[in-house]
Amino acid sequence: MKKIWVKAIPWNKEIAMAALECGADALWIPPGMGQEVRKMGMIPTVSEDGDLLLGRDVVVKEIQEKKDEEEIVALSLSKKVIVRGGEWRIIPLENLLSKTNNLFVEINDLKEGQTALGILERGVDGVVIDNPDPDVVRHMVHALKRRDEKIELRPAKIKRIEPIGMGDRVCVDTCSSMELGEGMLVGNSSQALFLVHSESVENPFVNTRPFRVNAGPVHAYIRLANGETRYLSEIKSGDQVLVVSFKGISYPAIVGRAKVEKRPLVLVEAEENGQTISTIVQNAETIRLTAPSGEAVSLVDLKEGSEILIFREDAGRHFGVKIDETITEK
Repeated sequence: MKKIWVKAIPWNKEIAMAALECGADALWIPPGMGQEVRKMGMIPTVSEDGDLLLGRDVVVKEIQEKKDEEEIVALSLSKKVIVRGGEWRIIPLENLLSKTNNLFVEINDLKEGQTALGILERGVDGVVIDNPDPDVVRHMVHALKRRDEKIELRPAKIKRIEPIGMGDRVCVDTCSSMELGEGMLVGNSSQALFLVHSESVENPFVNTRPFRVNAGPVHAYIRLANGETRYLSEIKSGDQVLVVSFKGISYPAIVGRAKVEKRPLVLVEAEENGQTISTIVQNAETIRLTAPSGEAVSLVDLKEGSEILIFREDAGRHFGVKIDETITEK
């Protein structure tokens, strides 16, 4: 798991409280403030007199030239190294990540954090959030921790599949190539999302497009990388959707485009724990849902009793944000 630290230097009680409330892994504070933090709650501290000692357990090193990389590699063998870069940031980190571990970077916003945690498909071991806004800090910690979130998928059994006519269907084309067993969570209700498989399966009709999920009509919900949901009609270039594997492993994918076209549609109803849930998809052989085994099952091969994977959520959503309120969607 990646580590998310929060920096409260100069001392800022609201930032420290935000770090505690949202489950940050450590708090970087000025010397002498450890007692204040302990009054607020339990969280490891980074300081000259903290739980992790600056200079002994944690060091800060700036990259200005090539020899700095060699020094950081040596330091990282026994310490956590917070790397600060000048004008060049990505390339030095790539060089370091190819040689060593124990690397952290300071970040100011969410995109910096997502980039740092994804470099070379491996990312640094942790980030240090340095932002003066407590609400932004909370949002960043929650969003970055969700990168390692394992989605709890459940099996549901198909009840019926029924053609329902024409509608506006959305294909979500991403900047990532998905593999077999991967797709996106889409459904008629934000509380019941189906794992719609990517177009990564060979077939005799069209070429594979592993960057794409033929998701469903414009009204349907899709799960985003930040944990919220959004209508498919609202998805646009630059958004980050959540890609999920049949094992529940997830990662963010950047949307390159959302393509809306009129297509014939079918209603897919399934049953899970005695409740009927549904989604609508395009009526085509290349549309696939995902079986518990990871198999991509074509719409034409689904029958009553077939098992497919879904994601359930008890809470409702307001403007895509999870809330504790009774909301029924039919």
